[in-house]
Formats: sequence, structure tokens, C-alpha cells
Amino acid sequence: MTVLIVGGSGHLGTELARQGRAAGRDTAATFHSRPGEAPGVTWHRLDLRDPTRLRELLDAVEPSAVINASSGGADWAITAEGGVRLARTAAERGIRLVHVSTDAVFAGRPDPYDETCEPDPVSPYGAAKATAETAVRLLCADAVVARTSLIVGDGRSEHERRVHHLVAGTRRGVLFTDDVRCPVHVRDLAAALWELTGSDATGVFHLAGPEAVTRHELGTLIARRDGLDASRLATGRRADTDLPGGLRIVLDGRATRRRLATRLRGAREFLAG
Repeated sequence: MTVLIVGGSGHLGTELARQGRAAGRDTAATFHSRPGEAPGVTWHRLDLRDPTRLRELLDAVEPSAVINASSGGADWAITAEGGVRLARTAAERGIRLVHVSTDAVFAGRPDPYDETCEPDPVSPYGAAKATAETAVRLLCADAVVARTSLIVGDGRSEHERRVHHLVAGTRRGVLFTDDVRCPVHVRDLAAALWELTGSDATGVFHLAGPEAVTRHELGTLIARRDGLDASRLATGRRADTDLPGGLRIVLDGRATRRRLATRLRGAREFLAG
């Protein structure tokens, strides 16, 4: 069973590739600029905006499953159209698809969002991801849509790097006290995605940590774990900015966790010093 990881050189993709090879799985992965560093992985250049290259790659690799862990941000051509293109091409070839989506498909509200909630994005990134996951659900009957939240782990995430820069004074900015998410460790997330890939599960899953924290609380936990002075992390309110996106977006993953053997830890657990 060959599994192709689209976006294999990114933070999540790197961990997916590492776990795949560690488990002895036949793993291939794509990159846009340069190959990743996971040993034993077959690397292929791919631009999701190029339909011809996508078809050629799937025909050459002949994967049994594809995990789409690509991250094009708010770039509509990559995140939305590329996601739709991948879903359609995988469906035409009968390839199982595990599509990684995000909590940004929601607008934010006081109550948590469970797996039955439909997207209502309020940001360009959220709209692009919502378009892609909707296409996956329409085109691929046996696909998995895995919504996740802030991905943290091993010092390599953008959230951890930002905290180090803010404490060192090499970057200016604040961490919001009103922006609430459910962070997940990259190793837990990758393990859960591999579990779903190898199963016959279908539908929407919420692969986020069970604990909701603010961006500032997350930054403080990271700083304390790394022995940094958390008092140097300035605070602010997202509501006072013009940044798009919801404030309180909490993924209720209780139904997902009942179906998984993989345990998804909360931020206070996996960031304990």
C-alpha cells in the first residue's frame, strides 16, 4: 500500500513522512520548492495548480491513498482550486483521500463546533479551505475530512518560532487574549491521520486537542516549556484589529476521539515542562 503525502515538506507533512517510514510503510511525498528531509521517502515535485502534472504523478506513483496536508494559505488557486482538483482526480482513479482541513472554516461562536457543523467561514483562508473540503465530501464518497486546529510540536511550528522571536525582541507583535483555539501536537495529529488512512472510516473528523486556550495562553505554555521569560509576551485583543477570522473557534472532537485509538493530548499536557 503506497501512500502519497501531498505537502510532505511542510511541518505536518514532514511528521507524516517520518511516521510512515518508521512504520515501514511505502511512502511517497510531494514538495513545491525543495524535497523534505525524511529519509527513505520518494519525493516528487508538485504544484496543485498544474492539472497535467497532478494526473501524471498519480499515474506514476499509483498510490492506494493520498493524504492532502498541503498548505497554500489564503491562495485560492492552491488551497481551494488545488484541493478541488486533487479530490476530482483522486475520485476518477478510485484513490482513497484523507483531506486535512482547519477550524478556520468556522466563523466562531460561544458554543463548540462538532463534526456535523457546516462551514461558515469569514476569512479568505477559511473560505478556501471550506471550498476544498466541500468538494472532497461531494466527489469522494469514501474520503476523510480531518479538521484540525493550531499545530504545535518539537519547536518547529510557526507558533513556537513566533514565541521565541517575541521573547528575544527580534519580532514585534502581540499574542491575543480573545482568540481561542484547540492546539494539537503534530505527532498526535500525524498518528491519527495515519490511523484514519489505514481504516475504512469516512466522513468528517475533528483532530484537535481537547483543551481550548487563547493564543496568549498557548504562547505562555511554550515559553515556560522552553525556559523563556513569558512576561515578555505582549498581549492584545484580536477584536481590536482588522484581521479576518473568528475569535472563539472550539472544535468538539468527542465523537472523533471515541472512534480513534490514537490519543490527542491537550496543550497543557504536551507542553508541560
